[in-house]
Amino acid sequence: MSCHEKAYITTPIYYVNDIAHIGHAYTTIIADTVARYSRMSGLDTFFLTGTDEHGQKIEESAKARGKTSQEYADEISATFKNLWDDFGISYDKFIRTTDPEHMKGVQKAFSVMYDNGDIYKDVYKGHYCISCETFFPESQLVDGEFCPECGKSTTIVEEESYFFKLSAYEDRLLAWYKENPNCILPKSKRNEVIRFVEGGLDDLSITRTSFDWGVKLPKELNDPKHVMYVWLDALMNYITALGYGTDEANMDFWPARVHLIGKDILRFHAIYWPAFLMSLGLPMPKHIAAHGWWTRDGEKMSKSKGNVVNPREVADAYGLDNFRYFMLREVPFGGDGDFSQKALIDRINSDLGNDLGNLLNRLIGMSGKYFEGKVDSGNVAKYYQSELDEVHASLEKLEPLLFNMQIHRYLEELWRPLSVANRSIDKYQPWTLMKEGKEEEAMALNGLIAAILGKVAVMLYPVMPDTCKKISDALSFNIDNRSWSALVKENKLLETFTIEKIPPLFPRVEEPLLEEIKPADIKTEAKVETKTETKTEKKEEGVALIGIDQFFQTSLKVGTVVKAEEVPKSKKLLLLQVDVGEDEPRQVVAGIKEWYSAEDMLGTQVCVVANLKPAKLMGYKSEGMLLAAKDEDGLCMIRPEKPKKPGTNIG
Repeated sequence: MSCHEKAYITTPIYYVNDIAHIGHAYTTIIADTVARYSRMSGLDTFFLTGTDEHGQKIEESAKARGKTSQEYADEISATFKNLWDDFGISYDKFIRTTDPEHMKGVQKAFSVMYDNGDIYKDVYKGHYCISCETFFPESQLVDGEFCPECGKSTTIVEEESYFFKLSAYEDRLLAWYKENPNCILPKSKRNEVIRFVEGGLDDLSITRTSFDWGVKLPKELNDPKHVMYVWLDALMNYITALGYGTDEANMDFWPARVHLIGKDILRFHAIYWPAFLMSLGLPMPKHIAAHGWWTRDGEKMSKSKGNVVNPREVADAYGLDNFRYFMLREVPFGGDGDFSQKALIDRINSDLGNDLGNLLNRLIGMSGKYFEGKVDSGNVAKYYQSELDEVHASLEKLEPLLFNMQIHRYLEELWRPLSVANRSIDKYQPWTLMKEGKEEEAMALNGLIAAILGKVAVMLYPVMPDTCKKISDALSFNIDNRSWSALVKENKLLETFTIEKIPPLFPRVEEPLLEEIKPADIKTEAKVETKTETKTEKKEEGVALIGIDQFFQTSLKVGTVVKAEEVPKSKKLLLLQVDVGEDEPRQVVAGIKEWYSAEDMLGTQVCVVANLKPAKLMGYKSEGMLLAAKDEDGLCMIRPEKPKKPGTNIG
């Protein structure tokens, strides 16, 4: 790769309404991994993160704490920056939307879009959610009042506003999605965005007069009572960080190679942001990559339950690199992930301890016992070319996986060379080779294991930088562009060296190192259906083992769907009447409309959780939950293999 090729990588700028949690850490660790690989592979890299600090929510939170808005923003922003610094996040710039240069750049962008005829003044009346800083049409509200995103009550706001002509960009946006199939990752999210835009776009209110904490309009408009909508202000950070509207020396990094975001802010990044860029006459980002959410032990995190995962506590207890590996390996990008100490411990003891750490220990032991610590790769190809070919075949697959955000697959593929190495020791048995006087072949095996460890350390470095530096130090080389080129791209081996003895990298973890949540603290929640996610009522449980008596407290029954219809104004929900052998059918609201139509369900049999507490969804009472399985290929119902009488118990 040319050293002149650019890689601009961004996280979202995090809203300063609370301290960083595991979701923030996940996004930032992914971005840091991509940035570290980009630099190592020779790309001219710029990595941006930061904080979003304007808006009514911040103004109100500051007042409630007796602080000015700026004081409150300074305090929370510092917690993010300090955490990323302590985590060794390799950002090139930490932007704040209260930076004077950022605000000047936003004003410049507003002026350009206004002069282009894309901004006009009118009056807006609608339901406004302060928590989400967003207006919603009444058709999207839950029970005519509650925000479809966060579930909080909205208020009707009527005020003078400037509008962006978002509706004028429908066709151009759809053309961009069509012509760039990887512009939104994973591709399922791209399809979701296309469906939304095809449904029609309304012009976007982009200023407020009801509060003052925000970027003022350009002076030439002479309208001082308006401040810019927080999302217009925030999204512009991706170009103001490069100097847009001020010193534009770094604008040659634009367009972004990847915007990393959580799926809850996909609409803003995949619809509003590209439309703004089109208005400004700037190129589109190459990828907008939306990851899923994290739960804890199968349970949604919330402060009230006390189960929010603090990334600093986990990293302090288990090691930062181990935490990074777990986050990136545990869940496919785009899917929701679950944090449990059991899963983390399993990864440390198995993947890291057994496969990687133990391999280094075996190499140190063999080298010391047979060759006084010396490792010579001179004859590796003579004896073990097929093993080298297998390793290089895996290495060649890695880079595309990383840049397409398939990082769990990147790590899966990277572990294959470790399997080759461990298998080779067991197959060729260096102790037997030495007994048989085959010293050259035994040394070549030593060189093979060292070469594999070196190559894996280079490619694992972006994920586990401190650990891989320890490995490379033990193997007497540095991880940089030179070693990446030699060991990975040119398939070279390590030069002769004397191995350094180091302590085991991954001491075995026998029990959880953080306080567990007690089972009594885990509650059942009813979730509301939102525009982007199906959140039908479901019982979520911890991973603690239960007795058979506890299992039989759940009533599972076979049911027959006797009536099925769509829930009005919902893209996700079906309203089902299910015969479960009682006097009257049960009414069940099911979030399955993306995969099943009302006609598909009518007359079919389903498995029903029959003793859930009733809940109200979109104004409809739901008296049970259907069992289904969902993965990256979609959702399917769990059904009896053969027809059963309605009400038949399962279990």
